[in-house]
Amino acid sequence: MKTQRQLNRRRREEQGFSLAELMVVIVIIGLLATLVVPNVVARLFASQVGKAKADIVAIENALNSYAVENNGRYPDSLDALVTPDENGNTFLDRETVPVDPWANEYGYEPPGAGNNKPRIFTYGADGVPGGEGKDRDFDNAAIKNGEV
Repeated sequence: MKTQRQLNRRRREEQGFSLAELMVVIVIIGLLATLVVPNVVARLFASQVGKAKADIVAIENALNSYAVENNGRYPDSLDALVTPDENGNTFLDRETVPVDPWANEYGYEPPGAGNNKPRIFTYGADGVPGGEGKDRDFDNAAIKNGEV
């Protein structure tokens, strides 16, 4: 019969994982990462586009409210939407004009010749005109037409 000391020593020697067990766990983690990471990145991009769309629609609605309050005249810049009036009210419920999810300012073109609606746009992740995928530019007209 084995003594208690021999049993304790044997338990200590058997503690831990074998190299094969560790390799199996590492392979499983690697497989899960290859399946999960692309989906997470795709969802992140979709959420960024969703935020930009929501911001553009909110800015457009605020611009239309501004025009109604100012006899059809649109502001020269988006800053007018966050400037309090004599009663302390603003057209956007914020202290500053929002920036797009890529930390760039939204572009704004007031209505002009040949265009009776304002244009609010973002240049996408790269912040420069043109591009595809995450760098794609879009505006309020593209959102209304279902292009984004």
